Amino acid sequence: MTAPNRATLWGETLVGELSSAGVDAVCLAPGSRSTPLTLAFAAHDGVETFSHLDERSAAFFALGRARVTGQPTAVVCTSGTAAANFHPAVLEASESRVPLLALTADRPPELQDTGANQTTDQEKLCGDAVRWYRTLPEPEADARKLRSLRVTADRAVAEATGTPPGPVHLNVPFRKPLEPTPVEGDVPSDLAETAPLGAGGREGPFVRTQRGESTLRAETVAELATAVEATDRGLLVTGPADAPTPSRDALAGLAAATGFPVLADPLSGHRFGPHTDQEGVTVCGGYDSYLDADGAVPEPELVFRFGASPTSKTLRKYLAGTGARQVLVDPAGGWREAELTATDLVAVDPDPVAEPLADAVDAPGDREYRHTFERLEEQYWDAVAGGAGATARGTGDEAALFEGAILHTVAANAPSGTTLVVSNSMPVRDLDRFGKPRTAPVRVLGNRGVSGIDGVTSTALGAGSAADGPLVLVIGDVAFYHDMNGLLALQRCDVDATIVLIDNDGGGIFHKLPIESFDPPFTEQFRTPHGLDFEPAGDIYEFGFERFDALGPFSERFVDAVGSGGTTVLSVELDAERSHRRREAIHEVVCEALSSEE
Repeated sequence: MTAPNRATLWGETLVGELSSAGVDAVCLAPGSRSTPLTLAFAAHDGVETFSHLDERSAAFFALGRARVTGQPTAVVCTSGTAAANFHPAVLEASESRVPLLALTADRPPELQDTGANQTTDQEKLCGDAVRWYRTLPEPEADARKLRSLRVTADRAVAEATGTPPGPVHLNVPFRKPLEPTPVEGDVPSDLAETAPLGAGGREGPFVRTQRGESTLRAETVAELATAVEATDRGLLVTGPADAPTPSRDALAGLAAATGFPVLADPLSGHRFGPHTDQEGVTVCGGYDSYLDADGAVPEPELVFRFGASPTSKTLRKYLAGTGARQVLVDPAGGWREAELTATDLVAVDPDPVAEPLADAVDAPGDREYRHTFERLEEQYWDAVAGGAGATARGTGDEAALFEGAILHTVAANAPSGTTLVVSNSMPVRDLDRFGKPRTAPVRVLGNRGVSGIDGVTSTALGAGSAADGPLVLVIGDVAFYHDMNGLLALQRCDVDATIVLIDNDGGGIFHKLPIESFDPPFTEQFRTPHGLDFEPAGDIYEFGFERFDALGPFSERFVDAVGSGGTTVLSVELDAERSHRRREAIHEVVCEALSSEE
């Protein structure tokens, strides 16, 4: 191996080893100190590069791509505040268990704590949010240092993809020259002969990390099977998924064997797909609006919980209020149950729990509990389709328009193979309540780890860069404003999307909180109406922009727009308070109807 100087050698060695370990994509933000890394990535045929001007958007784009691939996408920046802008995406990656590799260039040690320009303490900049951290040694054409660099690169990828997966931070100091300027004597011409392992590495990764598969002990399977067989009222609850493609078949098999209905979070991977029509499987999506109906739903006796904490507060509180045995299944042995009422923690992957347990159950309990949920689901979705009575107080298509109807329409009409990204605040909650289960395989993603509204557009476009099929983003106006920089990736990274913009002129979610009744300061300090017109953004970022104030025209245009090529923003203008009152009315009517039947 030959290189003009040690910085170039270091960058090429690190990038080559990361590629061998499985990194196939990188987001690059411009900067001087990161030049050796940027040049090495740009020249490497095995790594796809995505250029971003904004470090925060770059990191969220990498996060979105890694959500789809399950492999760490790298993200590179220069020193100083650039590195700090990675932190929001690193936090989300940590809490939602997404592999991410943050590479921050740094100044050499002698410049630290000297007041040198663009220099700050980047040691452990991300704190405990990362699975692993290392500051690399200073570049040098030394056999042992080069071997150390390769081992560190392989360990970084292994840690990012371990159990649980998550972000890794490598801080990489460089001193000048940063460009591939020849420096006499910096890299010996015979380095490949004197340091063959360090300079050339091995076929494939320098170090291969092999992990075993976790299994459930036979006695535990038998005990849980006995509990299932003794239970007449059981539930399977699936929260937001960790894996890019959770196994629907294993959970559907468990549902069929136990007779337990599945309460499927829209981000779980289980609400949409062919398994929803499988015999003996009942997948529920309307629970957020009927679990708190008095007397409508008998309490369960046994609950199996998969994935992260459910989006639905109604579901979380319902489970907390029962005396049921609740079995949390978490491969990392994490505790993701904030109500603190679960009784068991099974530290195994979901499939090694679902599959042997399904095989072990011989005589499931009474199927009437499942039939109860089937009736509730039918009644609920009939009520939603019919406007739930109270919503029909207005007339015409305009009266049918509220935020929940937009998510209901998107969920019902997204084509098979669509990747649907939903923003936090109200879009994900409306999808939870109004997204009816269907057989079309639609992948739904969202940043529910820390539930922020920053970086949502970039996350979606990153997901779209790796996904097959159409990309749909549903986002509120404040979240759209937060990440308008990310729209530059539409052209720079060649991604198309159908963006449904729910424009209610401010933070509509705050109507759900008690602060609504305190105005002032509610309007100006919480709801924060902005009065922005987003249409001119289409001229800047080169996308089509259309407005809607009625449901019918929006529905027709959405079906035409998805997958048609190019990017279109479909902006639906609504009143946040009216939408919230409509949600309350539907909920009230449904609960009253169900309670009156008891």
